[in-house]
Amino acid sequence: MADAHDTDKNIEIWKIKKLIKALEAARGNGTSMISLIMPPRDQVSRVTKMLGDEFGTASNIKSRVNRQSVLGAITSAQQRLKLYNKVPPNGLVLYTGTIVTDDGKEKKVTIDFEPFRAINASLYLCDNKFHTEALNELLESDDKFGFIVMDGNGTLFGTLSGNTRELLHKFSVDLPKKHGRGGQSALRFARLRMEKRHNYVRKTAELATQFYINPSTSQPNVSGLILAGSADFKTELSQSDMFDPRLQAKILNVCDVSYGGENGFNQAIELSAEILANVKFIQEKRLIGKYFEEISQDTGKYVFGVDDTLKTLEMGAVDILIVWENLDINRYTLKNTATGEVLIKHYNKEQEGNQKNFRDPTTNVELEVQEKMSLLEWFANEYRKFGCTLEFVTNKSQEGSQFCRGFGGIGGILRYQLDIRSFDEGNLETTLHQAWVLAHAPDGGTRIELLEKSYVNGRGADPVYWRSKLQSLRINLPITFSWLS
Repeated sequence: MADAHDTDKNIEIWKIKKLIKALEAARGNGTSMISLIMPPRDQVSRVTKMLGDEFGTASNIKSRVNRQSVLGAITSAQQRLKLYNKVPPNGLVLYTGTIVTDDGKEKKVTIDFEPFRAINASLYLCDNKFHTEALNELLESDDKFGFIVMDGNGTLFGTLSGNTRELLHKFSVDLPKKHGRGGQSALRFARLRMEKRHNYVRKTAELATQFYINPSTSQPNVSGLILAGSADFKTELSQSDMFDPRLQAKILNVCDVSYGGENGFNQAIELSAEILANVKFIQEKRLIGKYFEEISQDTGKYVFGVDDTLKTLEMGAVDILIVWENLDINRYTLKNTATGEVLIKHYNKEQEGNQKNFRDPTTNVELEVQEKMSLLEWFANEYRKFGCTLEFVTNKSQEGSQFCRGFGGIGGILRYQLDIRSFDEGNLETTLHQAWVLAHAPDGGTRIELLEKSYVNGRGADPVYWRSKLQSLRINLPITFSWLS
C-alpha cells in the first residue's frame, strides 16, 4: 500500500491531468487568453511591470472587441497577482481570459495555483488558446531508483532520478579463486572461500539497507531497485535472507552486465530503460492483481460498483479505494421541494439523460439539483475522512482494462471480510448498521432487536439466518424478535 505522501502526489497528478484536459479544450476569440508561468525565485514586481507594458501595447489593437478582451485579460492577471507578495516556493501558474462555451456564450475564467513540484519554465503568451506544454512536464516521473552492481571484484551503489545519476559508494574485494591444489586441505580452502563469499554478500546487504532505507521512516527511499552484475552474486544477494525484505519487495529487475563498476552502472541503466519507464505501469498491475486475487480466492475482502463501494466506504471498511482516472460519473445532491428531503445520487452520462432520475418515483415531483460534482473530485477531496488510501489506475494494462470494463472502474480492497449481498435485503442494512454500532458502543452492546417484520423480508424469526448475517460483520450479539415477545 502506498504511503500518504505517494497518495497525495498521485491525487495532485490526477488534478493536473484534469486541468490540462479542460484548458486544452478551451478556445477564445482573438488573442484574449493569457498563459503566465513564473518559476521559483522570480519576482512578482517584474511580471507586474511587464503586464503594465503589455497593457499599453494592447491599447493599440485596432479591433475593438479583441482589444477589450485582451485588456480585460491583462487586468484580471494584474488583479490576481496582487494577491501574492512573492512567488510561491514551487512557482506560480496563472491562466486567465475569455473562453467561448459549448452554447456559444462568452465566459471569463481565471485559474491560478502553485504546482505540487517546482516548475522551471518561464512563460507569457497571449493566444486564442491556453498553452499547457510546461504543465505536461510536471507529469513526468521524478522517481528515484537504486542500482546495485555486484561482481567478483567489488560492488557499486548508485541512484538514478530523471536523467541524473548519482554514485553513492563503491568498494572492492579480493575473493579467493577456485583451484585444484591443497591435497588434504582442499575442503578447508573451499570452506574459507565460501565463508569469504558469504561475508561479501552480507556486507553488500548491510550497505544496501544503509543507503536505500530511510532511517526516519524505516521505509525504502527509492521507488525500485535494479540488481546487476556479471556473475551469480546478484542472484545470490536477491535470494539471501540477509537482504532486507523491504528492499526485496522493491526489486524491479535482475540483469547481466559485461562490466563491473561505473561501466556496469551505465549498462544496467540502458538494459533497464524499458522497465524504469513502465514502473508506474508495474505498480498498477500489482495493485489490480492483488484485487483480482481477493476475488478469485473469494475472501469477501473486496467490493466493486458505485453503490456497494460507497456503502463500505461509509462503514470505514475500505483499505484501498481503486478508481479509474477517467471514471465519468457525477455526484448529485438533489432536494425534494415538497418534503424538503435531500438525496445523494450518482449518475453516468446515460442516466443523466433520463429525466425520470430527477423526479420523485412516488409523487413525480421534480427534484432540485443543489450541487453537481465529479465523483472522482469528491473522492479526491473526501477520501481521508474514510481512513483509506486512494489509488487512480488507467486502462492501459490488460488488468486495468479488465477492471474498467468488468468492474465499472471503481472498487476497493477491504480491511475485513464483509458480505456485501446482505446489503440488498430491504432495511437489513439499517439493522446491521445498528448492530455494528451496538457492538462498538462504549458499554460493549448487549442485544440487537428486530423491531418490525418489515425488517426481515419474509425470513421471520430465524435466529440461525440472522446470526450468520451479524457474524459477517464479526458481531456476536444475542437477537430478540420484539413482535414475538
